[in-house]
Amino acid sequence: MKKTTKQKNEDGESIVLANIAEMPEPDWNMGERLHRIIKASVSDLKPRLWYGMPAYSKDGKVICFFQNAQKFKTRYSTLGFNDNANLDEGNMWPTAFALKELGANDEARIVELVKRAVS
Repeated sequence: MKKTTKQKNEDGESIVLANIAEMPEPDWNMGERLHRIIKASVSDLKPRLWYGMPAYSKDGKVICFFQNAQKFKTRYSTLGFNDNANLDEGNMWPTAFALKELGANDEARIVELVKRAVS
């Protein structure tokens, strides 16, 4: 039986949440928080795995993703944006942000970036 779009979206979310749940602390906590922030910011972004990382897509194209620090044994996690994200500013702009902790100001910046990315 073919899955409906709603079922596919629910599957994507449960797969992403399961992936995040397998992350060690503090990546797990950051991944959970980012998931909530991104879903609350732009409800039509669809969670999915992308190269084994939690990602959020629109119209089948990955807009942003979370790379936990343990994945590549780095000293910080990364919130990255793909070329489909509308973050262009002149001839040069950031597409990835190092994350060590998430404070209220960081969360507000992430909301602004995600909303702008899908505008």
